[in-house]
Amino acid sequence: MNALRDAIAAALGVPVSELKQLSAGAHRDTWSFLTGDGTRCILQRLPPGDGLHAGIELEARVLRAAAEARVPVARVLATCEAGGPLETPALVLEQMPGEALPQRILRDPRLAGARAGLAAACGTVLARLHSIDTNAVPGLGAQDPIERCRGVLDQLRAPSPAFELVLRRMELNRPDPRPPALVHGDFRLGNLLVDEHGISAVLDWELVHLGDPLEDLGYVCVPAWRFGGGLPVAGVGAYETLLEAYRAAGGSEVTLPELLWWQAAGTVWWGVLCLVQASRHLSGETRSVELAAIGRRACEQEWDALAMLEAIG
Repeated sequence: MNALRDAIAAALGVPVSELKQLSAGAHRDTWSFLTGDGTRCILQRLPPGDGLHAGIELEARVLRAAAEARVPVARVLATCEAGGPLETPALVLEQMPGEALPQRILRDPRLAGARAGLAAACGTVLARLHSIDTNAVPGLGAQDPIERCRGVLDQLRAPSPAFELVLRRMELNRPDPRPPALVHGDFRLGNLLVDEHGISAVLDWELVHLGDPLEDLGYVCVPAWRFGGGLPVAGVGAYETLLEAYRAAGGSEVTLPELLWWQAAGTVWWGVLCLVQASRHLSGETRSVELAAIGRRACEQEWDALAMLEAIG
């Protein structure tokens, strides 16, 4: 830990203290620390050979563009590319107030007011995000949701008849595409920092890309991200609440069948990512009980995806 503290201090050019590893995040090595001027910071380091990430500098530009669009995000303090004192690419952000643990967001009495308005807040935040001029952040690649899933499955050599069936049904009943927008790619409970006033920050932007804006709307409705909550939007809200808030904040009109198609797309994608995490553990790249446990959840996503076949059409 002392070596990492010294590396952070060398990278930032400031004294560093109170270094602590955080439990959140299965994909990134995440730490909190205090700088000499009293700023509380978060360090996120990428694992070696990260093929899903957009790039540290690109992610930083996205965060700055999101802040200008009034999307609640942490302020970027520094970026570090591979080969520097921290060895792997890293992002340093100002630590924001709030709670990210889904179980606490869903149950803490202190967050009751924020919880009641969370589905609408998601719609408002996403409308602002999707309003960003895509030319303002050059370098983002576009991703097709069906081909992306198939490509990763082929790369992993992890056949899934359930996912293949759902992907084929999605392919045959695909809604008309929307103009490409800046898409967060992992907008869900667990990546939202929530305090008494609502969403204080949207976290974990490593999967940001260009795509159909409905991808984000569908992903926050994926059953896995309800964490036991009884309602479809992050476990706390109705589909209609999300869509009405999105439209009121400047987003486009979205029908429920379109939203459900993208919910199914998000379910399959999360299942594919579960298989990716399992592969990292099984290959020996990153031995981790957490990654292994996430990998076992792929079958849950297969079940959820199959349950959506009728809604897909």
